[in-house]
Amino acid sequence: MLRPIVRRVLSGKPTVFRNYAAAAQEAVKEPDHDKGEKKIDKNVRETNSFVMSIFKNQLKTEQIFPYPDVLTPDEKSTLAMILDAPKKFFEEVNDPDKNDKLERVEPELMKQLGELGAFGLQVPEEYGGVGLNNTQYGRMVELVGRHDLGVGITLGAHQSIGFKGILLFGNKEQKAKYLPDLAIGKKIAAYCLTEPGSGSDAGSIKTRAVPSPCGKYYTMNGSKIWISNGGIADIFTVFAKVPVQTENGIVEKMGAFIVEKAFGGVSSGPPEKKMGIKASNTTEVFFDDCKIPAENLIGEVGDGFKIAMNILNNGRFGMAACLSGTMRVAIEKAAEHAATRNQFGNKICSYGTIQEKLFRMCMLQYVTESMAYMVSGNMDRGYVDFQLEAAISKVYASEAAWYVVDEAIQILGGMGFMRSAGLERVLRDLRIFRIFEGTNDILRLFVALTGLQHAGSHLKELQKAFKNPTANLGLILDEGTKRAKRVMGLSSPPSLSDHIHAKFSDSGILLSKCIEAFGVSVEELLIKHGKNIINEQFLLNRLANSAIDIYAMTTILSRATCSLNNSIPSADYEEKIVNVFCHEASERVFQHLGVLKSGSKLKNFDFMKATALDVTNTGGPLTINPLGI
Repeated sequence: MLRPIVRRVLSGKPTVFRNYAAAAQEAVKEPDHDKGEKKIDKNVRETNSFVMSIFKNQLKTEQIFPYPDVLTPDEKSTLAMILDAPKKFFEEVNDPDKNDKLERVEPELMKQLGELGAFGLQVPEEYGGVGLNNTQYGRMVELVGRHDLGVGITLGAHQSIGFKGILLFGNKEQKAKYLPDLAIGKKIAAYCLTEPGSGSDAGSIKTRAVPSPCGKYYTMNGSKIWISNGGIADIFTVFAKVPVQTENGIVEKMGAFIVEKAFGGVSSGPPEKKMGIKASNTTEVFFDDCKIPAENLIGEVGDGFKIAMNILNNGRFGMAACLSGTMRVAIEKAAEHAATRNQFGNKICSYGTIQEKLFRMCMLQYVTESMAYMVSGNMDRGYVDFQLEAAISKVYASEAAWYVVDEAIQILGGMGFMRSAGLERVLRDLRIFRIFEGTNDILRLFVALTGLQHAGSHLKELQKAFKNPTANLGLILDEGTKRAKRVMGLSSPPSLSDHIHAKFSDSGILLSKCIEAFGVSVEELLIKHGKNIINEQFLLNRLANSAIDIYAMTTILSRATCSLNNSIPSADYEEKIVNVFCHEASERVFQHLGVLKSGSKLKNFDFMKATALDVTNTGGPLTINPLGI
C-alpha cells in the first residue's frame, strides 16, 4: 500500500523551490576556530528545527523546551546598566516627531548614538563594538522600537543587514579593516540587494561585477532601489552577478561585495518620499564602472545568494523584538486613556468592547515577545536551524504590531487620530514592516515550501528504502504502522505532557492534535500535488498560517511553563493568555487545514483565480456602478 504512494509523490527529479526554499538548505557552520570565520555549509543535513519537524509529522522539542534562558545573572545586570544611557537618550534627547518632520536623523543625534555604541551592538569588543549576543541585542532594539522606528531602521539597516555580511562571513582582514569604523558610527553601512526589476525574486538581479583580466579587481555596473541608508552610507554590501568561465561556457553566479563609496563610481539618488519611517534615509544607489578590489569579495563567487539570505534570516528576530517594544508603548497609551476617559457615566475600561481589545492587544504582544526571545535564545545556544522560526517571527510581529497600534488608536478615538497622541506616526512607520526584508506573502510561501521540501525528502528516503527492503525493513514497517494506525483511527497525537505545566494540559492536547493534523495534511498535499504543489499558493498560504499558529502556541506554552515553574510574578496572567490563545489558535489551524481538502473551498479558489486574471486583464473591477452611469 505504501510503495505506490511514495512513488507517486516522488516521480521525477526532486523539486528545488529556488527563491522560496533554497536559503533554508544553506545553514551556517560553527565558527572555524583556525580561521575565525563562519562558512556556508553546502551539504543538506538533518535539522533540529521545531517548525521543520512538524512538516514530517515529528515533534522535535530541543529548540522549544525549556524556554531558553541564556543570560547569566551578571549578564542581565550588565544589560540593565547598558540600557540606562540609551533609555535616557530616547526619553530626553531624541524627538521622533522632529525626525519625522525633518525626514532625517540630524548629525548631532547620529554622533550621540555612536558615542552610546548603538552602531556596533553585536560587533566584538576587539573590533570596537559592544559585543552583545543576540538576546542582549534583542532587548536593546526593543527599547529603540518603543521610542522611534525611524531611528530604529537607520540603526538596523546599518548593523542588522548593512555590515552583517562582514560580521558573519567576512575573513579576518575584512573584519579588521571595516568593523572598527562601522562599530562606532564613523562610517555607515547599507545592504544593496533589491533592484528595479527584482524584488522578492533576488535571483534575477541585473547588477554585474566583471573580473579584470589580471584578477585584481571587479568592475561593477548597475543600480539598486529602496536602499535604507543609501544616501548616507560609506560602506555597501552589494550583491551582483559575476560571469564565470566553465566547461560549458560562461555562466553568471552571484557574488557579495564590500563596496566603499570612496572607490568612485558610486552615487545615490534623492531621498524617497515615503508613507512612514521618514527619518530613515532611503534612496536609489548607482554603480558606474565602480572598481572593487578582488579582496573585497565576501566568501567565494557563487556564495552571494546564500550570504544574502543568511543575512536576512539572521536579523529577522530583531524585528519581532523591536516591534514588541512598539506594542508595549501602544498598549500603555491605550490603557491610560481607557482608565481615565468617561463615557455614558463610566470609565470606558469598564465596557466589554474595550476590555476585549486590550486583552487581545496584550495577547499579541506576549506572543511576539515570546517568539523574539525564543529565536534569539536558540541562536545564542548555537543552533543554526532557525530560518523558519525567524521568518514566522517577522510575519507575526509585523501583523500583530499593526493590529495593536490600530486598536490603540481606536480606543483613543478622535484623540488617537491626532498627531499629538503619538500613534499616528507609529502606524505610518509600521506599514513597511510587512513589506521589507522579505514580504510577508513571500515568507509564508518560504515557510510552506521549505517545510514541504523537507517532508518530501523524507518520502524520498522511504522510496530508496523500498529498493533494498531487507536492509531497511525497520523504516518501512515503522512508516507502514503509523499510516495504518491513522487510517484506523488508532494513532495518538504527540504528547507534550513532559514539557508543559499541568495547568496547560488542555492546551497541550489541543496543540498535539494540531501537530498531528498538520503532518497528515502535509503528506496528503504531497501525495495529491507532488512537485506541482509550488503552484498551489491558495493552499500554501493556509498551510503556512497553520504552521505560524502552531509555532506561536508552542512558544508561549514553553515560556509560560517556565514562568509558572519559577513563580514569575506575571505567571497567572500568562496562564490566562496562553489558554485563551491556544483555544482560539487551534480552531484556526483546523479551519485552515480543513480548507485544504474541501471541495467547495477549492472551487472557490478556482473562481478567485479566474476572476483575478479577468480583473488584471480589464484593469479594474468587473462590475459596473449600480446606477448604470
